[in-house]
Amino acid sequence: MVVLNKIYTRTGDKGDTALGNGARVAKHDPRVEAYGTSDELNCFVGIARLHAKDETDAALSRIQNDLFDLGADLCRPDMEQDAAAEYPPLRMADAQVDRLESEIDEMNKSLEALRSFILPGGTELAAHLHVCRTVARRAERLATELATQESVNTAVIRYLNRLSDWFFVAARSANNGGKDDILWVPGANR
Repeated sequence: MVVLNKIYTRTGDKGDTALGNGARVAKHDPRVEAYGTSDELNCFVGIARLHAKDETDAALSRIQNDLFDLGADLCRPDMEQDAAAEYPPLRMADAQVDRLESEIDEMNKSLEALRSFILPGGTELAAHLHVCRTVARRAERLATELATQESVNTAVIRYLNRLSDWFFVAARSANNGGKDDILWVPGANR
């Protein structure tokens, strides 16, 4: 359980922060960049939810919760010591990736096949979901870069990869089932 009695601690005033295992690292550490970007993504998902209804809003709510799980996973680098931890660290699970895949498949059933790349935009919801897609891709790039240096739960990377796909398909769904997608016209302005 999280208890925050005081918001500022002054412990980061010199440019470092604590990871979930207590280790102190620079605020620009690749691990902090990765989980910080997942937090940024969560904020953009919150903005997208302002335009979402019913099932889409419920799905985005689940994603926001998953992104907190993902940040908790990334902030705890010592996966090999999980069993010995006083409190078992929260780790992303394959079931979270599987749920995204199932939701993508369900949304995609009603969409026509793409015959061109699409430009981000359309409805307000679609435009916000495209922003979420690109921030998810950045979070994925940062997580994969981190994984070349330190251990990263593979479910984190798989989740971020599927999540950007989820946002893409959801944006198409928000554009009247893809009918209002804005198609890229190569060389249109030459």
